[in-house]
Amino acid sequence: MPIRAVVFDIGGVLEDTPATGVAERWEEAFRLRPGELNERLGGVWEAGAIGAVSEAEVRDSIARILRLDDAPVSAFLADIWTEYLGTLIVELAGYFSGLRPRYRTALLSNSFVGAREREQERYGFGDITDLIVYSHEVGMSKPDPHIYQLTCDRLGVLPEEVVFLDDRAECVEAALDAGMRGILFEDNDQAVADIEAALEL
Repeated sequence: MPIRAVVFDIGGVLEDTPATGVAERWEEAFRLRPGELNERLGGVWEAGAIGAVSEAEVRDSIARILRLDDAPVSAFLADIWTEYLGTLIVELAGYFSGLRPRYRTALLSNSFVGAREREQERYGFGDITDLIVYSHEVGMSKPDPHIYQLTCDRLGVLPEEVVFLDDRAECVEAALDAGMRGILFEDNDQAVADIEAALEL
């Protein structure tokens, strides 16, 4: 069956998102032991990833859990978003954008409430693809099989007609289980070569 659509992950694929030590810096600033920040805020991060809370509720929860005023919460969240957004991998973004109109395209991302607005402002992702499926907007995350089917449904294609690129093996495996042609991202040249090979079949 010929390929009709190409789907990319965002973080780690179109965005270079290395760890920047945000948690460690703020644990020191808040006088917390190593690992305690994510232990305390794990529920907030999980809720934000599937859109169970608003951005305002995220701020309120952080302030309450860590007993902080507004200024340190704002500074902390600004650092979190800087790490989250990383930097654009320009070469791969250009390749992805150029796949249209020959193919339908989508971005499928495990995300956090507020990501669409920030990524659009910084990188204009909505302008280079037909569709973006964010976990915080659809209430489920990869590797849940339902999010792959939802993406196909919104693109109007069958899973067998999709090439999917992600930097996490478990997400690629779930895409394969869903019927897609999954490719594990290692670097730009490898990713483009593997996608082109799949498109030629």
